[in-house]
Amino acid sequence: QVQLVESGGGLVQPGGSLRLSCVASGRIFSINAMGWYRQAPGKERELVAIISSLSSTNYADSVKGRFTISRDNAKNTVYLQMNNLKLEDTAVYYCKFTASTWTNWGQGTQVTVSS
Repeated sequence: QVQLVESGGGLVQPGGSLRLSCVASGRIFSINAMGWYRQAPGKERELVAIISSLSSTNYADSVKGRFTISRDNAKNTVYLQMNNLKLEDTAVYYCKFTASTWTNWGQGTQVTVSS
């Protein structure tokens, strides 16, 4: 069984930066898409960024130019570099990995942007 573990969340002031990581462990042969999603209180979960197996990326309009998604296939890890954070980026951030036979979510990591 594949498990995903996120890290890197925390409290940061507006304009600050954080780097999230998500690593997969277990019986892994190949991972197709790796993505980051977030859910703010009272809102639906939304896509933040996604990266394909060929490293093509797609971002939510609200984070373009501020967030960068990357992956290290050898480490089964995806990263989300978040710069110039805004109050509205506050949410629980989840990673999601998709392979040919399974899809898994991480447990979530809290990101709080506050002055």
